[in-house]
Amino acid sequence: MKTEIYVVSHKNVKMPNESIYVPVQVGTNKENFKGFERDNTGFNISKKNPNYCELTVQYWAWKNRAADAKGIVHYRRYFSNGGMFFFKTPDEKFNEILKSDKVASLLEKNEAILPRKRNYYIETSWSHYEHAHHIEGLEIAKEVISERYPDYIDAFEEVVNRKAVHMFNMLIAKSEVFDSYTEWLFNILPEVEKRVDISEYSTYEKRIFGFISEILLDVWFEKNQIKYTELPVLFMGKQNWFRKIGLFFLRKMGLSKKAV
Repeated sequence: MKTEIYVVSHKNVKMPNESIYVPVQVGTNKENFKGFERDNTGFNISKKNPNYCELTVQYWAWKNRAADAKGIVHYRRYFSNGGMFFFKTPDEKFNEILKSDKVASLLEKNEAILPRKRNYYIETSWSHYEHAHHIEGLEIAKEVISERYPDYIDAFEEVVNRKAVHMFNMLIAKSEVFDSYTEWLFNILPEVEKRVDISEYSTYEKRIFGFISEILLDVWFEKNQIKYTELPVLFMGKQNWFRKIGLFFLRKMGLSKKAV
């Protein structure tokens, strides 16, 4: 099985050594990082990266790459191979990044690999989105789905009323799953883009389509009953959990929309 996992990065940083990992440079930097692909080649939407985040690489992979399995991770976030990674340095964490043999083993039994769900406990995915972002984006996404894919609305309602969601736009999947999901996603988001005015949004909130897609992934997987397994997410940098928890409650009270 030929597997390609695209590592999204706007920085020239250390990358995993295994050949399944394909570094992909995003952004407008004129310098081509050595050993990196660029998401502005072939059929692409690279210029939309400030609004679509890692989805510009997902689109590029859908349109331009041929493999039996495709995946998306980030230079700061990888799937864990299963070892202990807390309290380790970034260099030590590199040894815990998901290996090719485990990917092959998991995809023998499943159609996809997703990050372990984040559970909000005290609120739903919809209310969390409303506290964290401008809710109109998600409302318009629902509107577009109801028009173009009305048979997905029940799955949408099911997902947004849950208290747990797959975050980070990370996945590894057999290519037919990866490509089918991406095609569906890009039949929705460009229409949402036409209908929502983000001109007054902050730079952070202008990443709207990346935020919406975190929920839409679960909608598509729910509707199509995709068999998947979950793995922990390996954060390469230090995580300030006290700050994250504090911002979570500030969001809940409507006092902040900063990233968590």
